Amino acid sequence: MRLRSRIILPIAGVMARRIDRWRKTAVEDQEKWRNRLIEKGSRTIYGKDYDFRSINDAASFSRKIPIVDYEQIKPYIERIKQGEKNILWPGLPKYFAKTSGTTSGVKYIPLTRDSMPNHFGTARNALLNYAARTGKSGFFDGKLIFLSGSPELDTSSVIPTGRLSGIVNHEVPSWLRKSQVPSYKVNCIDDWEQKVDAIVKETVHLDMRLISGIPPWVQMYLERLLEVSKKKTLLELFPNFSMFVYGGVNYDPYRQTLEGLFGAHIDSVETYPASEGFFAFQDEQGDSSLLLNTDSGIYFEFVELDEIDKPNPVRIPLEGVRTGVPYALIVNNNAGLWGYNIGDVVTFTSINPYKIIFTGRVSHYISAFGEHVIAKEVEDSLKDALSATNAKVAEFTIAPQVNPGQGQLPYHQWLIEFDEEPENLISFSKAINAGLVRRNIYYNDLITGNILQPLVLTPLKKGTFIAYMRENGKLGGQNKVPRLTNDRKIADALIEINKR
Repeated sequence: MRLRSRIILPIAGVMARRIDRWRKTAVEDQEKWRNRLIEKGSRTIYGKDYDFRSINDAASFSRKIPIVDYEQIKPYIERIKQGEKNILWPGLPKYFAKTSGTTSGVKYIPLTRDSMPNHFGTARNALLNYAARTGKSGFFDGKLIFLSGSPELDTSSVIPTGRLSGIVNHEVPSWLRKSQVPSYKVNCIDDWEQKVDAIVKETVHLDMRLISGIPPWVQMYLERLLEVSKKKTLLELFPNFSMFVYGGVNYDPYRQTLEGLFGAHIDSVETYPASEGFFAFQDEQGDSSLLLNTDSGIYFEFVELDEIDKPNPVRIPLEGVRTGVPYALIVNNNAGLWGYNIGDVVTFTSINPYKIIFTGRVSHYISAFGEHVIAKEVEDSLKDALSATNAKVAEFTIAPQVNPGQGQLPYHQWLIEFDEEPENLISFSKAINAGLVRRNIYYNDLITGNILQPLVLTPLKKGTFIAYMRENGKLGGQNKVPRLTNDRKIADALIEINKR
């Protein structure tokens, strides 16, 4: 063990003990943050518009502050962009995180000096917690690669603006920056494929210990790295490599392929970051669910998924949640988001402590026939089917086929790009379908009632998804193809690319 890891391990122990404490005080911490947020928010234009000073408990909080989406707060954001202070949070934001919206176009999410510790601090705490609980801190002694968006900021307006993953690069402390790759210059390359080539060139001879990024883009980097180095596995190239940190998509569909590239099982830590806040992280290696970040500047509320589209849905504070129920996640934070529906669906696996799994997007589900199939159900069904074969999936998406023609029943079309195809595609698709029938009663009813036929699996050529992302200007960074859609826009585009 070298000097840096020896120094860090005691600090990691302190952080792990702190996490143990707030695992037990989550409800009290949420009440504390609700009061702090209201106290500061009452000094803002938004706070005056919604009479924050009359809020004194969870019930009045939910009654006074409406649930909103980006379109509803956009007028306030526009005022901030013009340099007006004290609109959503005291003063001006430190940054705007620029994100893509499905209906709103580009969104500008405020990040304040008060909220930045939530973003970088939680990522740091997740790594320190892992080191303390496993005793493995050697990854701090080598190079750490973070596959992220460009750190370049648009400074042409009052508030510096950029992608969250790039903004976080500006908050990395000096002691960690020395270990971080790629370099700032390489990280600023816009074209993802050129950027990957440059990262490979810059990292192929280093002592890489940790890789962080979204699984499909990590896979692309690893494949290029092994091609250039002429090595069979990452551990052959980087014998000290020991940690994979990821978020954004479920790891399970990529696990077999990535571990083949790694050359062995590698410890991993899942995180749940977003522009609106760093919500949770995996705190135990034996448990894949994520510890909710209850003491970090965010007050959470939850709405049962089947209520979210009602005019006045019931908003549930942390102490009222139940395990196994899908909830839309509502965020109130010290960046000035109030009653903000981020569009994510989570399910609690435990309430002592409060642990969640991400189960999809409110808008990313298939319910063309009333089945309301969600991402968690399809990912678990695919995982079951993969476990019985040697097949490996690179990427997939699902769309309804409402009018198949020729007297056929409608169906769900699964478009899968395989790294390795199963020996029998028919048996593989039947296994996935059986998993969905078990997990979703409405889907089961539609299948048994001959409203739907079993899913249809369409294999796609290698590189189809990357070609789609390239053509839509979304190659690399934090971008990902939705797992489920209720229309055929993505599916038809993929099929057309596959024909070329």
